[in-house]
Amino acid sequence: MQATPYMLPQPVGSLLSRLPAYPGSLLFVAGLNLALARMLAPDVTHLLLGKKLRLRVTDAQWAFDFEWINGRFAACQNKGTADLTISASAYDFVLLARRQEDPDTLFFSRRLSMEGDTELGLLVKNTLDAIELPVLNLEQFKPAQVLARLKARLAPR
Repeated sequence: MQATPYMLPQPVGSLLSRLPAYPGSLLFVAGLNLALARMLAPDVTHLLLGKKLRLRVTDAQWAFDFEWINGRFAACQNKGTADLTISASAYDFVLLARRQEDPDTLFFSRRLSMEGDTELGLLVKNTLDAIELPVLNLEQFKPAQVLARLKARLAPR
């Protein structure tokens, strides 16, 4: 029997859904630009031009809207339908980022969905599959780890 994937509790998702979307999109694209933008091939970025993308975190009730302009990802306020919407739970996105789960497995088990431009969806998936990204290490975000790094930076030299 397959384990049930972790989902944020509904009250937490409801609380998170009250946060304004645009600042979250700004933070999201800052991370995308740091981790991914310089690795994208020119033919890929050309195909991304003018496309509105949305990442939807279903259990957190968050959506990040962004596009590729001027050689980088930029947050946008897209009230309409995106050209491509990728949806999954926060847990499943973490599994993908940590390379602990394959996007095809999540897609066929209906835990990951892509809506909109199918060709754009395949471009995004194949591009991410082809890039050697470092595995997301969540240990570095534990409060003790963060405080230790902060203490080391603030220590007199």
